[in-house]
Amino acid sequence: MRSTQMRRIGLAGIFALVLALFGLAPSASAAEAGPTDLTFTTDSATTTPGGTVNLSMTLTNNNTYDVWFIHQTIEPTWLTTQRPDLKYSFTGCSLATAAGNVPCSGTGPANLGTNYGATIPPGQSRTVTLTLQVGADSGCNGNIGFYSYFYAEFSDSTSTSGGPVYTPETRVLCA
Repeated sequence: MRSTQMRRIGLAGIFALVLALFGLAPSASAAEAGPTDLTFTTDSATTTPGGTVNLSMTLTNNNTYDVWFIHQTIEPTWLTTQRPDLKYSFTGCSLATAAGNVPCSGTGPANLGTNYGATIPPGQSRTVTLTLQVGADSGCNGNIGFYSYFYAEFSDSTSTSGGPVYTPETRVLCA
């Protein structure tokens, strides 16, 4: 019994050595970025009732073709919906451009994709900032967070989708 087990271990070792010599062994490398990346940042982790927080969304084109079309949704997380005393809305939207910020075409949990100003060339990014207004009569000591799904089409007729991508949570503190 023992010699059979030793043969199996020996054969597995020889096979692994052959794979390594010919470069066929799996390598430990970092995951490559997808064709598009969506990231979120906020200008503040906390606010008070009546305060505002800017939620920035950056879409990066990692593909070798232009992004021609983007569709994106943004919805409150389940935990945010479980606190009916938290009152908030998106009151503003702007697209960062070389000439400065320009207003978006719409705000709220709708099609945000048009706000990125596609076409996005390879290797470039677009940032859209939503202004989150917390109601003056909002409850406090709760977190407000969102998640997003997106879909992008490229000039070579391929497409990609991603999500959910979660925003940083904003804590509504009592003053």
